[in-house]
Amino acid sequence: MKNLLEARGIEKSFRTDAGELRILKGVDLLLQGGEVVGIVGASGVGKSTFLHILGALDEPTAGKIFYEGNDIFSLDSSSLASFRNRTIGFVFQFHHLLPEFTALENVMMPGLIAAQDFDELQSRAEQLLADLGLSGRRDHRPGQLSGGEQQRVAVARALILNPKVVLADEPTGNLDTATGEELFQLLLRIHEERGTTFVIVTHNESLSKRCHRIVQMEDGRLKG
Repeated sequence: MKNLLEARGIEKSFRTDAGELRILKGVDLLLQGGEVVGIVGASGVGKSTFLHILGALDEPTAGKIFYEGNDIFSLDSSSLASFRNRTIGFVFQFHHLLPEFTALENVMMPGLIAAQDFDELQSRAEQLLADLGLSGRRDHRPGQLSGGEQQRVAVARALILNPKVVLADEPTGNLDTATGEELFQLLLRIHEERGTTFVIVTHNESLSKRCHRIVQMEDGRLKG
């Protein structure tokens, strides 16, 4: 495996009425292609903040993020948005599906933003939904789907452009135990079949133990 991602000295601070609030205090992480890494830790220690920076959804106060040796925050805003769309898939605790669109249209959305060929994109989206057991739900809107089905649609959307890495922020946190277990097994199956790299933030200790590697975040730093 080769190095896919490196976070070097990541810091993140916010200004508040009470003064500067330091969330991340020099976080380092080296991620190899094909890994499944779990990030665990108590609420409020900076796990989600770090994941958003890894995904270029937010910029660090200090430090650098490298993908395959390239400093992504040296890109201009347009190039960074294009990089994020093509390279990174996201799965959040709350699925963030667009309620006015069908499951199929939601899955296709990143490709539509990237101006990909519509027919080819639709074919890939239909295949993904079928692979995830949702072929019969393709024309349903999010409000017509169960919580587990909505999260599977979100997973399909994250995979539609075949990203190099999928960042998942508490992907089972809004699901019951059985449905959460089913979703986690799905992520592991996707990794085995596609070789997709995953970084998964989770509070669920039993699920995180099935990751290749677990890192603990404490007081704004990673350990392990």
